Amino acid sequence: MKKPTLKCLKEQADRMEAGEAFKWLSTLSEEYGDHVRNLADIYYKRWEAIRAEEDRLLKMSSMELEAYENGYLYVGGIDEAGRGPLAGPVVAACVILPPGVIIHKLNDSKKLSESVRDELFNQIKEKALSYGIGIVDNRKIDEINIYEATKKAMELAVGCMKIRPDYLIIDSVKLNIDIPQKAVPKADQNSVSVAAASILAKVTRDRIMEKLDREYPGYGLAKHKGYGTKEHIMAIREKGLSPIHRLSFTKNFV
Repeated sequence: MKKPTLKCLKEQADRMEAGEAFKWLSTLSEEYGDHVRNLADIYYKRWEAIRAEEDRLLKMSSMELEAYENGYLYVGGIDEAGRGPLAGPVVAACVILPPGVIIHKLNDSKKLSESVRDELFNQIKEKALSYGIGIVDNRKIDEINIYEATKKAMELAVGCMKIRPDYLIIDSVKLNIDIPQKAVPKADQNSVSVAAASILAKVTRDRIMEKLDREYPGYGLAKHKGYGTKEHIMAIREKGLSPIHRLSFTKNFV
């Protein structure tokens, strides 16, 4: 039998799961030697990385699993983006993921690059049982304060979902709605559904700010997303406030 080339073996291995490819190549290496063994080691490292990622996601699912064990069926995770900026809305999202779903790279949105967030944004919307997004603009933030505006955005997110959650995991906030809920500090780092919500909220808000940058040029909104950078504060002092700036956040700059 003609000895297969490494290129041929790799092409076949790439069509398999990493663990399956490793086992197959390990068997072949007994006949074809170290070059195939080295190729098998590459797939072993991939397999190990996948298993480590799945273990991480399983640990991040502990609050959801506890809720399922207590009889809840639709566990929603809630998070927000945009509490601190000087301009633009606060955005919240609520996400119900199917039990046991695996979305690789899922994590707190602040720990992810923009390209990974964009990739996961689409995956989350495709795989979620239901999701909702709530937006509260700068005028309402000035009227009721950012804390109350954040809660309102979260409640709006829950209210527009096709499937109503029967249990909520929320990043540090308690809502005035008749759904059992658990407020957890840093929940976006410790809950898959809250991490998913953090990504939907962050990407949605970033895209809003990019659109607002075209409507109100000169402030750099697409770059800093409304946060109080040196560039942004200098622009406010030079140009004055735009209609989307938060008056309650910018008193010291005008």
